[in-house]
Formats: sequence, structure tokens, C-alpha cells
Amino acid sequence: MERFLKNSIFLFIIIIALLLFLLIYRIFPFSVYWQQLFEYFEEVEVQEQEPAPIPPSKTQTRASLFMVGDALIHSAVYADADTGNGYDFRPMIEEVKKISKDYDLAFYNQETILGGSELGLSSYPRFNSPYEVGDAFVDAGFNLVSLANNHTLDRGETAILNSHRYWGKHPDVKTAGSFSSWDDFNQPNIGEVNGIRYAFFAYTDWTNGLTVPSGKEYLLNRYSNELAKQDIEAVRDRVDVVIVSMHFGDEYSLNVSSRQREIATYLASLGVDIVIGHHPHVVEPIEMIDDTLVIYSLGNFISAQRGVEKLTGMMFSLDIVKTTEDGVSKVTLENMKAGLVYTYSDTINGIRRNFKVYPYQNLTEELLPNHEMYYNKYMDLILQNVSNVERW
Repeated sequence: MERFLKNSIFLFIIIIALLLFLLIYRIFPFSVYWQQLFEYFEEVEVQEQEPAPIPPSKTQTRASLFMVGDALIHSAVYADADTGNGYDFRPMIEEVKKISKDYDLAFYNQETILGGSELGLSSYPRFNSPYEVGDAFVDAGFNLVSLANNHTLDRGETAILNSHRYWGKHPDVKTAGSFSSWDDFNQPNIGEVNGIRYAFFAYTDWTNGLTVPSGKEYLLNRYSNELAKQDIEAVRDRVDVVIVSMHFGDEYSLNVSSRQREIATYLASLGVDIVIGHHPHVVEPIEMIDDTLVIYSLGNFISAQRGVEKLTGMMFSLDIVKTTEDGVSKVTLENMKAGLVYTYSDTINGIRRNFKVYPYQNLTEELLPNHEMYYNKYMDLILQNVSNVERW
């Protein structure tokens, strides 16, 4: 009985306390602060339950590209490379290799067909070069090779097929502009580096009057607007960047021809990002046509021609930058830089020897007198139409 009374009293006290609390909460003015306090905690609880906003996704990747011009292998060049047991051209380009090997992509134009020694080597006007020329360029990191030019047909179909067999042994090298069959011709020429997909094409506007065998037009990409349109439209939506190697222009002209500009403008309208030009054997100005970079002529990279203008070529580099945000990708060309190379040789007993390609920054007065004057002359020519390209 005593315990029941104690529990009843305790319960009574709790009820009285609750009633007093409710009375104070409802009647006294400061009860508004209680309400605000409760509302604040309710808001905090709701806010804590809301998911944090997801920031927009943005990624960026880049691929570096290096370019030089024509490998024009005259007899004096391959005679100098003769070891008595084959040919070794690697010492001739080792100074440039120090630069080219560090790039993701490196381009050059194989002006003279690599038909191999078994066909008999030959020089101007119908060239044929040893496979070891390719070995030197592969060793230096070159992996984009144009096979479309006015000397592709010099030694006929056999030399072309020999060339393709040679390049087929180098799966890391992508060639363009000449094919060994219709099946190869019809395969999209697409590659990928650092998550950037690229298409690589090559065409020539010249054949020196030689004709492709009927029914075998795949042996050489002779330029036409129709062929370029067909090729580029087939891949434009499948790649991030389109690169076109274009053999065009007038030999030994430092000026851009109307034909060159006409072709470059049309390629730009098709969505080509980079046009890499060669054929004049001398350098020509660079131009931007809308967002398309046009290098009209890289000039010679290595040759036995005479005259500083023909022994001077361009080297050019850039970064292909792909930025993706919220699933939408955009490609820009950044860090563009132009420089010069010079093919040195000396003459011993009337024979030219010791061919070697030097970046202009490595030249001395002994190698090329007045080289600084020549550097400024040709760089001013190259950059006259652009302001966003650095000098090497």
C-alpha cells in the first residue's frame, strides 16, 4: 500500500510538471523563442537530408604532334649511308631524334619510295630508296608517314608493294596515301593516342605525268575534292581530330599558290583540323583558316639539293587537347611552335659526304655561315600570317 502511494505521488508530480511546461510555453511571450528554436532544428534536419549537388564532370587529355618535311634520298645521301653491309641513315638524323622521340605522334613525308635495294637504288628523276631509310625514322620515333607524292609511282607497282610490305612490319607506324589493295584502301585510317582518336589521310596533287594502273587506283591517292569529301565525311563523327597530309604547291616557290589555298580552304570546310603540306622543297607561310591549321610547305627535311633555301626545312610541333565536359568534347590546338632544320654536308675530293640534319639552334658558323640571318629570314616568312605560334 505504501509503495502504491509513493508511485501515485511520483506520477502526479510528473503530470503537474508537464502541465506547467505547456502552460508556460503557450502563455508567456518568450514561448515564441521556443517555436523558433524547434523550427530551426527542423530546418537543419531537412537540410541534412538533401543530397549535395554533383559538380559538372570535366576531363582533359592531350597528345603531342611533331612534323618535318621531305625525306628526299638522292644518290649522294644513300652513298654516304653505305656501310658496306647495308645502309645506316640513323647518324644523319640523330640530332633531330633528340627532339622527335619525345612526341606522341611524329610525321614526315617519305618522298622517295622504299622499294628496297633488290630493285636497284636510283636517284632523280625516278627514285628508289633502301628500306633502311625507314629504319632510321622509326628509330627516331616517327609514326605518321605520308606515302602520297609525285615520286610514289617512280618505280611502278612492284616498288609500291615492296614499300607496303616494309611498313607492314612496323604496326606502330601509320601510313597514308598509298595502299596495296582495295580492301586496305577502304579501311578507315583511324588511330588513337592518349584517349584522342584521330584520322590520318594523305593526297598528292602531282604525279609527274605518271599514271596509276587502271583498276589499281588504290596504289596512290590522287587528290580530288570528291575523294577528300568521301574520306573525311566517313570518319568526321567518329574521331576527335582529322589530319591531312597534302602534297601540293609549286616547286621552289616561297609563296602560297592559289591552288594550294583553294584546296586548303575546301579541306577546312570539311572539318579538317590540321593540313600538313609539302612538295615545294622550300618552306612557305603558315595560315589559320577558321579553326584549321594549314602548314603549306614544310620544305625538305633531308636531301642533297643545293642552296640554303632547299637545305632548310621546317619543324613544327603542337598539342592536340581534348576537353570533355558533361559528355561534350571539344578539341583545340595549343602550344604551337615552329623552328628550322638544316641539312649539312661537306665535300671531299668532289664527293659530298657527312650528311647530317641539324636543328638551327644547334648550328655554328662553321656548319652554316650567317645561320642567324637565315633563321630570321625564313622564320619571318613562315610566321607572317600568324601570331599564336612560338619560335623554336
